[in-house]
Order: sequence, then structure tokens, then C-alpha cells
Amino acid sequence: MDIKTIAVIGGGTMGNGIAHVSAICGFNVILIDVKQEFLDRALKTITGNCDRQIKKGILTEEVKAGLLSRIKTSTDLAAAAGAEIVIEAATENRQTKLDLFRKLSEITDAETILASNTSSISITEIAAVTLRAGKVIGMHFMNPVPMMKLVEIVKGHATSDETLSIVTALAQKLEKTPVVVNDYPGFVANRILMPMINEAVYCLMEGVADAESIDTVMKLGMAHPMGPLALADLIGLDVCLAILEVLHSGLGDSKYRPCPLLRKMVAAGHLGRKSGKGFYTYN
Repeated sequence: MDIKTIAVIGGGTMGNGIAHVSAICGFNVILIDVKQEFLDRALKTITGNCDRQIKKGILTEEVKAGLLSRIKTSTDLAAAAGAEIVIEAATENRQTKLDLFRKLSEITDAETILASNTSSISITEIAAVTLRAGKVIGMHFMNPVPMMKLVEIVKGHATSDETLSIVTALAQKLEKTPVVVNDYPGFVANRILMPMINEAVYCLMEGVADAESIDTVMKLGMAHPMGPLALADLIGLDVCLAILEVLHSGLGDSKYRPCPLLRKMVAAGHLGRKSGKGFYTYN
């Protein structure tokens, strides 16, 4: 399959990052979201990221102009019908994703590949609501997408070898390093990362140390570029909670039980960077 156009569903942090990377690598992009204001915000973010790269000498004004010209936006999900592959990057909510894939299966051509950027939800379950389970796959990008090289390629129970080969090659064309994993709760990245973040929250709740001290131990002692609590703020505490709940229910092990403090902070609307307050306060 010759992929020329990529439809990206969702203009949030992950969606605009995937659109950015796809366009800079020469693909035409259809960026779709439910409201025009979300799309306008996504384009503003992409433009701002380009401007920062220009200041660093990584990008030129000509490349930026070409990149932006290749991104078209729409509030109509039917616009995805013009793409060879759809990458869904909507909110990490099981029912939202199932509803989207059910609709995408009806809207798009039978040969169109349907990929999800889900960080924890079963690709096999998502595929089951479509009319083409063999064409459904996971493409779990890391945040921030323009900088992070890894893409977890998640093979569902029915994902065909052809689909796996096409999507792995696409990740390489996007200048990413694809790693193929099987469909288990949390895949590899979050199955390992989220328990660490959760344990850091327990340390904070139990008064073992304050947030800055916990993060400093992990940065200086374990050579992590960012501490687990600061990373949780970057990911979004609601997203962390959702992933932990998938791990807890899917694997049935109490070690994945979300920390009560994490639940309390999400309930309070303290979601991290995106809300301005999480384990740290942001302007």
C-alpha cells in the first residue's frame, strides 16, 4: 500500500504531534476534531513548535510553510475517507474509542488501515467492533511526539501480517523506531512506567519525601531525564489514572491499584500541566 494521506483523529497533545511529524515527513494530513476551536489550537501549537525549531536552526521557514500547507482540518469524521490510514488519538476512554472505530469502519474504504494511539486499551477489543479486524493495529507514540523516537506497534489478535508490515514501515518513514509488541494491558511502556509513577505517588502520600525530593532521587540516582511525578504531570494525571485502572482490571493484580492520592487529585481537577496544577504548579 502506498500511503500518501494520513487522517489524524484528535487535535490534542498527541494528535497535533502526530500531525506535525506526518506533515514534516511529506505526508498529506487530515486533522479531525469535534470543534473548530480545538483544531485552531492544534495548528497554533504546531506553528509554535515549528517556530522554536527555526530559532534552534533545526527547521527553515520554507520547511515550516510546506509542513503547514500539507495539514487540512475538518470537524467532520467523514473527511477521514480520503486517507489510506487513520490514526486515532482521541481521549483515552474505552467507549469513545469503540464508538469512533465503529464509525470509521463504516466511513472509510475497506482497505484503509485503522490505527489507535491508545496507551493501554485492547487493540483486539477495538478491532472487534469494526468490519475489518485484520486492518486494525496500535501505533502508540510517545509524548512529545516530535522529539520522542519510539512507537509501540501493537498487534491485535486478528491484525494481519500485511497490516503489521505496512505500519512498521510507516513508522520508519516518520523517522521513528518501531517496536512490535503483543496486545496485553498497558503493552510494554505503560506496564512498566505506570507502576513506577504510582509508587512515587504512594511515597508522596505516605510522607516518605516531598515531590521534588522524590523526583531528584530518580533523576540523579537512576539517571532518569525527568522525575516520575513531573512526568505524570506532563502525561496528565487523569490519563495515568485511566491506564492504571486498565492495568488493574485487565491483569487483576493489586500491585496496579491506583494510589488514593492520585484518585483524589484527578477528582479535584488537578491534572498536571494541562490544568496548571498537579504535583507541581504551572503558569
